Amino acid sequence: MIRRGPGTPLAPPSDVSVKLIRTLTITVFLQWFGSTSIIPMLPVYVRDMGGTVFMAGLVMAAFFAAGVLSQYPMGRLADRIGRKPVLLIGLGVYALATLAFLLPINPAIAIVLRSFQGLGAGASAVAALAMVSGAVAVERRGRAFAAIFGAEFAGMAVGPLIGAIVGVRNMWLMFLVSGVVVLVACIPAARIVEAPAELALRHARTDVDGVVAPLAPLRWNRSMIGGIVAAGALGLASGVYDICWTLLLLSRGASGWQIGVSWTLFAVPFLLAARPSGWLADHMDRRVLVLGGLGVATLFCASYPFIHAVPMLMILSGIEALGFAAAMPALQSLLTQGSEPSEVGRIQGMFGTTQTALTALSTALAGAAFAVASWLPFVTASCLTALALIATALVWRTVAGHVHPAIDSFDVDGETSVANDDGSLVLASPLPDDQPAVGVSTEVQ
Repeated sequence: MIRRGPGTPLAPPSDVSVKLIRTLTITVFLQWFGSTSIIPMLPVYVRDMGGTVFMAGLVMAAFFAAGVLSQYPMGRLADRIGRKPVLLIGLGVYALATLAFLLPINPAIAIVLRSFQGLGAGASAVAALAMVSGAVAVERRGRAFAAIFGAEFAGMAVGPLIGAIVGVRNMWLMFLVSGVVVLVACIPAARIVEAPAELALRHARTDVDGVVAPLAPLRWNRSMIGGIVAAGALGLASGVYDICWTLLLLSRGASGWQIGVSWTLFAVPFLLAARPSGWLADHMDRRVLVLGGLGVATLFCASYPFIHAVPMLMILSGIEALGFAAAMPALQSLLTQGSEPSEVGRIQGMFGTTQTALTALSTALAGAAFAVASWLPFVTASCLTALALIATALVWRTVAGHVHPAIDSFDVDGETSVANDDGSLVLASPLPDDQPAVGVSTEVQ
């Protein structure tokens, strides 16, 4: 039987980490409120500009293609110079690219602008998640990530609904609102105070001339690899929704308000479940949460094209969100388990690159597949996602699903068990009665 061994109780959350999560929550909400307000009607807007369905798919895919090229370099840059500068750069680039849609453009220019939006959004997402991974203790990381994802989906609950109600004829207004709101998100982001540990690490790599030494090579472990494979599963599913969800609802006779409400109904359950899902990630087997949650979402994705009632599609999309809500905080918690704070920017960059690459590919192909048969992109993505989840389960088979802070100890039949780098448990010799457990858990690592 595993029981907690003697040692120092977990430290309470520090003021630095609490303030960081609160500030990031505001920033992420504003960013996603602004950025998602243009998504529901953007494919229709491109078609009204004279573009084909395939061209609309390319416009949507350009966003993700830019993320593929930029997210790992931005993650590496965040590890090298700090997460806050990268976050501000990302927000600024996205806002300016969105405001540029107000100029007279054609579908080809829209592809370019959408690419810059992808670059900015990718940089800010990597920086925000790296901040959490590097500054919050692993035993509370699930709840911290849940707060960030809750803010993200809160923005998604409001933005798309407003965008759909405003409609394609007034898209100029949504481009204006989107750009301004994301610019406003820079205000709380500018007030973020970097974790002392991050500043100390960067100072240690800086010589007297101000030159920052190269980063140490990234260490790979099973927890990270499985998380990156799961990122591919997320990308496959999300790419289909980005281009085909609105088109599917239109083919079923849905009105503009129904399209907007369907996006909101997907976001609201995630928002309501964010806090419980974070607690579950810190107390349950995270592998079960990830594989179970994404598995349920995969089944829903395969069923949508065979459902013809618009209200049923709207309701099911809300139920599906509960699967994503259970999976996302647990997945992020597992992703950086056993990694050093100086590595998490690159890890988040690889995670984002993988997810974005599969999303871009899925988006580009799904639009053309939908033109052939409405069921084709949904069923194909579901099958590929299922294979990715099976691969994730195989990689994670020796990874400890429950949270085990690397500095915490456990007694197993009189012997001390500690968490390995890959999250698995290994036995070590018992500690003497007068020797404390290894390390003390701190909130800023």
